[in-house]
Amino acid sequence: MAFGSRLRARVADGSRPGSLGHRARARRAAKLLESFPELASMTVLDLGGEPHFWRTVAVRPAAVTILNLMPCEPEPPWLESFTGDACAPPPALAGRRFDLVVSNSVIEHVGGHGPRQRFAEVVRRAADRHWVQTPYRYFPVEPHWVFPGMQFLPLRMRAEVTRRWPLSPGRADNLPEAIANAASVELLSLTEMRAYFPESRLWCERVGGLVKSVTAIRD
Repeated sequence: MAFGSRLRARVADGSRPGSLGHRARARRAAKLLESFPELASMTVLDLGGEPHFWRTVAVRPAAVTILNLMPCEPEPPWLESFTGDACAPPPALAGRRFDLVVSNSVIEHVGGHGPRQRFAEVVRRAADRHWVQTPYRYFPVEPHWVFPGMQFLPLRMRAEVTRRWPLSPGRADNLPEAIANAASVELLSLTEMRAYFPESRLWCERVGGLVKSVTAIRD
């Protein structure tokens, strides 16, 4: 494994025990359980999640349904998965209701204001309660690239960071690919999260006194 990949795994990989990302995920999981103490008896729709999170959480829900653009790994009996867009669920999911919708670090990837509105509508239609987390736009280090202030740079400069920065989440071989990768993430502000989830309270996860992520919670 290249040095950049090893360093990225130690810093940002949420599934790697001991990494900063793993510790942040553990803090959020604890807050999830605090917000929904009856989680063990709930049916959960996870928009954009992965089975690993639910295998490692301290309290497992009664049933979990995952919707992800990528096919999931084989599931245990209490978990089912669908391949599809969280802004436009497949027909098999579109009319179903759940006790809780959970989404971690997904809404910033869906592609602009219109898709984010549709994502929020899917959340509200699927359940009365929800937990929607996203990295905060004004934290000084962009969390996907682990690059200071990258979210404030012009797109061409973000593309160059994508091509050259050793901690980039996916290295691009050419400029068009780098532009597409850089444009695929749009971090959200508190104002935007309040607008998409006006009925929710916002929980701000802080690091060093600074807001690092924002979670819309309706419990």
